[in-house]
Amino acid sequence: MDLYRRSIQVILQNQADSGAYIASPNFPSYAYCWLRDGSFIAHAMDRVGEYSSARAFFQWVDRTIRCYAWKVDRVLDKLEKGQPLGDSDYLHTRYTLEGEEAASEWWNFQLDGYGTWLWALAEHVTITGDTALLNEVAESVQITVRYLSVLWMLPNYDCWEEHPQYIHPHTLAAIYAGLYATETIDGHLAPTNASGLPNAYVADEIRRFVLEHGVQDGHLVKHISPLGKTASVGGQPAAVVDASLIGVATPYRLSPPDDTVMRATVDRIEADLHCPGGGVHRYLADTYYGGGEWVLLAAWLGWYYTEVGEWERARELLHWVEAQADGDGHLPEQVSTHLLAPDRYAEWEARWGPVAKPLLWSHAMYLILYRALECAGRG
Repeated sequence: MDLYRRSIQVILQNQADSGAYIASPNFPSYAYCWLRDGSFIAHAMDRVGEYSSARAFFQWVDRTIRCYAWKVDRVLDKLEKGQPLGDSDYLHTRYTLEGEEAASEWWNFQLDGYGTWLWALAEHVTITGDTALLNEVAESVQITVRYLSVLWMLPNYDCWEEHPQYIHPHTLAAIYAGLYATETIDGHLAPTNASGLPNAYVADEIRRFVLEHGVQDGHLVKHISPLGKTASVGGQPAAVVDASLIGVATPYRLSPPDDTVMRATVDRIEADLHCPGGGVHRYLADTYYGGGEWVLLAAWLGWYYTEVGEWERARELLHWVEAQADGDGHLPEQVSTHLLAPDRYAEWEARWGPVAKPLLWSHAMYLILYRALECAGRG
């Protein structure tokens, strides 16, 4: 089976008429669109030339954010008055395919998706030259920038929707990339933020914060405490890593891929989380579905290796990802060959059913890695 063509087909078939990408069509808890997943999926569509698909997603995000702009006004007003914020005040991380807030409870206060959509939008314009889209979505970009520029230092859920008591380098890197994106698209976007400072200035403050508080033993760490001290997670040492830290460099560029700290971070991810000849775990204390190997993280690590010229490592990860596709050409969220917490698998299967498959984000990261190798002539 041609998994490259099949992955494009899976994504297009599961894009709603609204432009939203369902996270997984066969997993009820994922029957929504996340800005994080969707932005990477849209970027994959841009990488493979399906520009209209990506454009439709960005238009969906624009409509959704404008619909809930009043929440940003309320958050900023409360912060200015020193009033506490409640769970219902924040923008949600996932929405229905029609762009409405989901009625069920969720871990909604997540900021990385909002930074990632700005980054992906900028990439779309760079790839396609679609400046008309920028004019169309300018209001929602302004809203997002006002929101992120004030809330970036607040503890919130990480990209795995866990640990809301901490600040996360991956999340900060996504915000960094999003704010810089608004400054760098040929001058078309230069929105003001709620602090009154240039977006690049706020982004640089975020970078300084991460490098000052998010590095220990020479590498990035999974979490930062609100006071700026590296955080202990689940009884593990504070210097624990998370595979999502790959994103700090690839693609968010808070750190260059070949930077010493980034190299040390990836080395630690390799040592702790990459199964030899296999996939990549999220983090050592992971118990979700027993803590399996995530397909999208294997592709993400491969994407990083293409950026530092380690082609053989990238190809090995690409081939492992391809081997995880089933007979229908569907890639799962994770595989259970090497579980970190095998005693915890059954409880999740009883709660939510089998592991999500297909997961559109897995297909998207596979496509990004495939194209990165192909464009470098290393496929």
